[in-house]
Amino acid sequence: MTTLIDIALLLLNVAWFFAIAHIIMSWLINFGVLNLHQPIVAQLWDGLNRILEPAYARIRSILPATGALDLAPLVFILGIIILQMILADARASLMF
Repeated sequence: MTTLIDIALLLLNVAWFFAIAHIIMSWLINFGVLNLHQPIVAQLWDGLNRILEPAYARIRSILPATGALDLAPLVFILGIIILQMILADARASLMF
């Protein structure tokens, strides 16, 4: 059972990394540091959007409209952190 929890924690860590990379790339694109006309940047951006947009869309459907401010990535990361804490507690209780 602890192996399944460890796998779930690993997948949550990967999702957290993707979300942080997506947030940083969005800032760099909006501030003009990165240009979407560069093929590698465009491919990375498109890949991250394809991975994260299904989760963000579900979160956006629940959140109230906030205009230009998108809170879906913040809620996504908070959800990942909460799930990691729950799984870490479950793993610790299984160890004893």
